Amino acid sequence: MTVQERFLGYVKIDTQSDPETGTHPSTEKQFDLARILADELKALGVADAFVDEHCYVYGHIPANAENLPALGFIAHLDTEPVCSGKNVSPECVPYQGGDIPLKNGKIISATEFPVLKNYVGQELIVTGGNTLLGADDKAGVAEIMTAVEYLVSHPEIRHGKIGIAFTPDEEIGEGASLFDVKGFGCDFAYTVDGEELGELGYETFNAAEATLTLTGKNIHPGSAKGKMINCALLAGEFLKALPENETPAATEGREGFYHVESVRAEVESGEIKLIVRDHDKDKFLARKNYLGQLTQALQEKYGENAAKIRIRDQYYNCLEKIKEHFHLVENARKAFAEAGVTPLETPVRGGTDGCTLSFMGLPCPNLFTGGHNAHSVLEFIPVPSMEKAVEIIVKLVKIYGGN
Repeated sequence: MTVQERFLGYVKIDTQSDPETGTHPSTEKQFDLARILADELKALGVADAFVDEHCYVYGHIPANAENLPALGFIAHLDTEPVCSGKNVSPECVPYQGGDIPLKNGKIISATEFPVLKNYVGQELIVTGGNTLLGADDKAGVAEIMTAVEYLVSHPEIRHGKIGIAFTPDEEIGEGASLFDVKGFGCDFAYTVDGEELGELGYETFNAAEATLTLTGKNIHPGSAKGKMINCALLAGEFLKALPENETPAATEGREGFYHVESVRAEVESGEIKLIVRDHDKDKFLARKNYLGQLTQALQEKYGENAAKIRIRDQYYNCLEKIKEHFHLVENARKAFAEAGVTPLETPVRGGTDGCTLSFMGLPCPNLFTGGHNAHSVLEFIPVPSMEKAVEIIVKLVKIYGGN
């Protein structure tokens, strides 16, 4: 089966995660794809493939040579909660240039997305315009599965143990939370969860989420002087104090940011949810401290109970761990070169399962899938990019096997 055929089948299975359920996995429907993948792995000859109770899929191709490292490949099952992943209707488009009209009238604009010019003459897979496509990360899943099929059918390729894993709930920051690193039994791994052809990620954000809870006091407006505490105004003070040039819309590269995700405010109560991101660890700590200072300022002005903040770290910059195993990056560069792909080694303005896994003892750089416009109804992926991802996975196995 080709990587394209696999991908077109996987995206039709709804696997959206949900940050509000508090369960593991966050949605039962992720099991639908997990069980299919475990069965497919077994059919390919991965005898120990299984799905655990938390919806993690594991399997191994046994080593066929001695004294070689155990190498893993990991992708995630779930899709972004905000943009619908139900009833995905993928369409294969022979791209000849210009805008791409979608079935519902939306347009993938060549002006807005100039990267399209790189794919003239290639087949692109797009959405119908009502849902995301799911290349993040079902393309990674399809690419790993296709590489597994190739490796199993070519036993002449020397390799150590090869681990395969598919995780739930990556999109809500919990993909590696219950990952069995010891049971996976690999020395190191690659996540296949990047985007554009050539992307090689080994430097990510440090990340935290914060929730500011506001408590006010409602008094009749006619007699409120010196008594009313209006949470809507407190929320405004807090938001105004955030640096206006340190938002996602105003930053790039290694520049960190504060991102306000939601604001709810009435007179007696309010809540602001935001995330904090920075590649630099010291700057990351400074950003979290600044949120604490803003909260303290509200407490000093309106009373200790008027404002409370909870800050939770989500993941850390995986470079801190990968630099101790930089052969992972060097061998990826070698595989890219052999496949005729130019590496794009810009710092990742986000995170992957590999961030947490690296700090759990499984160093994980991130490889491209080929997708563009993730988390959007304008998402698309070129078929040749997926094929290159499969090629590079196989080449990495060969490199670590001394072939």
